[in-house]
Amino acid sequence: MNGISGELSPFFQSVIEQDEAAVVICSLEHTIIYMNPAAVSRYEKQGGSSLVGTSLMDCHNGKSRELIQKIVCWFAESGENNKIYTFHNEKENKDVYMVALRDPEGELIGYYEKHEYRNVETEPRYCF
Repeated sequence: MNGISGELSPFFQSVIEQDEAAVVICSLEHTIIYMNPAAVSRYEKQGGSSLVGTSLMDCHNGKSRELIQKIVCWFAESGENNKIYTFHNEKENKDVYMVALRDPEGELIGYYEKHEYRNVETEPRYCF
């Protein structure tokens, strides 16, 4: 990450916590190690923040677990394998990706799911 110092950690945490899309970060063992507030809210019926420390695999069926594992293996094959499109959620009009997380040396350390909404912004533009 080009020598990013620990001083930036609060900034990165703030970016994730302000994101309106759910962010669930997992270790290579599929343990949920972080959920941003949007994820806690989105998955409240499944346990919300109590999911941290549990296995992501427990939240998925057999076919999904198999696909998640295949994607993690693909991430591990090359430092260039970092993002893959997984599906489009028609109901919420968003694309969903899995994204590799790597340490400063490029080693795979985990992954997360990224949601990209396609909805046009409805808030008015800033006017100063």
